[in-house]
Amino acid sequence: MIYYVCKYTPIEMLAGFGEECRAFDSLPDNFDRSDSCAHANLCGYGKAIIETVLSGKITELVLINCCDTIRRCYDVVKASGKCRFLFMLDLPHEANACSIKYFAEELVRLHDAYAAYSGKAWSAEKFFSAFSDTAETHVGGNGSAQYPDARPGTDGGYVGLLGAHSGTELQRYIEAHTGFPVRNLTCSGNRSVAPLLPAAEKFSGVVQDYTAAILRQIPCQRMNDNSGRRVLWNDPNLRGIIYLTIKFCDYYGAEYADIHGRIHVPLLKIESDFTKQSEGQLATRIEAFAETIRGRNMAEKKSTSKKKYFAGIDSGSTSTDVVIIDRSKNIISQSIIATGAGAEKGAEKCLQLALDDAHLDRDEIADIVTTGYGREYIRTGDESVTEISCHAKGAFFLEPSVRTVIDIGGQDSKVIVLNDDGTVANFVMNDKCAAGTGRFIEAMARALGLTLDEISRLGIDCREDITISSMCTVFAESEVVSLVAQNKSANDIVHGINKSVAAKIASLSSRLHTRDEWMMTGGVAQNAGIVNALESRLGIRLHVSDKAQLCGALGAALFALDR
Repeated sequence: MIYYVCKYTPIEMLAGFGEECRAFDSLPDNFDRSDSCAHANLCGYGKAIIETVLSGKITELVLINCCDTIRRCYDVVKASGKCRFLFMLDLPHEANACSIKYFAEELVRLHDAYAAYSGKAWSAEKFFSAFSDTAETHVGGNGSAQYPDARPGTDGGYVGLLGAHSGTELQRYIEAHTGFPVRNLTCSGNRSVAPLLPAAEKFSGVVQDYTAAILRQIPCQRMNDNSGRRVLWNDPNLRGIIYLTIKFCDYYGAEYADIHGRIHVPLLKIESDFTKQSEGQLATRIEAFAETIRGRNMAEKKSTSKKKYFAGIDSGSTSTDVVIIDRSKNIISQSIIATGAGAEKGAEKCLQLALDDAHLDRDEIADIVTTGYGREYIRTGDESVTEISCHAKGAFFLEPSVRTVIDIGGQDSKVIVLNDDGTVANFVMNDKCAAGTGRFIEAMARALGLTLDEISRLGIDCREDITISSMCTVFAESEVVSLVAQNKSANDIVHGINKSVAAKIASLSSRLHTRDEWMMTGGVAQNAGIVNALESRLGIRLHVSDKAQLCGALGAALFALDR
């Protein structure tokens, strides 16, 4: 088995030796071996290659020097001696005659090296027949699904996975949660080499035409002329795009920045460290994206219950909130408690408090919808919906003019854009970092020796315009400690903290086509200093409801009523 990392790899030529080729997409559990012999800031994909090779799972590997990471991978793998066959091709950045001639020489070099290593003769018959095989399982001439069991959508639609390398596990996860097939259009999956007709018995007789076909496929982002990539997001059957980036790799950032302002389908940007541990962190984003592209239609699950009351449970990382409404959408009861160690235990306690407050029994509740990070672990609920959709629904109910929602939660921040009917048009979330979240504010409060209530009342008026330069929570906390040592006033320091949070949210919102009016939801909406900093930074006015913290639970209760 020969593993490869780039769609410009001549896998049909290698098939001519009777060898099977497979795109590398392994997701290791960790990078223990890689970190022992390579720089810790190497991108996750490169570390995954090294980790898998050092574990003995790959013995034949063909690399292409598309970036510095792959160059470093080659050096480390070569030094390890773990690969019986290791080869790196030098890929040009053009598809002109000179580049075709040069890359053809590279392919001949690989051909000769593998023939010498394997002792096998190259077969023209196997080479030409490999085109139809790869078109079915690897290629997809129009960018079709990259694994054999992808099923067509009910309307021919599909979700496109663009950006950096993707693992098959991620593709299957997205397909399962969106209900659409996923087409791997990433740099290692979007292979579209035009088939060649049988024309020669030796590789030297086909190498020029074959090289031209490889270089003239839909280009990757590293090519000088990558305008041909537009076909990937201009397909009328495209229902949404998930744009994948890898930690410590910004190569595809320019393309994302370019297309996010021009496409008319939902777009989700996610970051992976290319380990299995990152899958859980992507769950909320992918499920909310699925709700966005297919709409939240629960008609097939409608309840026939004649009961009058409906409950929503928002199980967050910091607090658990419950709202009970009646059929007329009146809020009958509400409850907020600290989540504590267990999501289900916290949800049960919070629900019971709300029931007691309303003088209701459990069996008087027709339907319960759960949301928040703990939603999947609460057996109490009849349905779970992401907090993205629930905050959108709750905000629209509280203020129907709202079109953009900011929610600063305990461990993530979100900016959500609504359609005119209140459904989610698009959203962004912070990428696995506490900066700009409730946890960030808590950490800053601890550094100042303040409670959350105390810090929320500071920072509106300041005498000195302090800037907290570090977005990282740990480093920002060190800055705050240093400012305290300099006898800076708590009011001025909090002003700097609030500006830091506002800067993070402004960065998120810049990735969306935001619309007026704006609302802030979540518990941080009660922090007047944060609200003031956001309004100043974004040049907007924020609607803040007295039900802001309950907005997710309210949206969940409304979804329960919809059933």
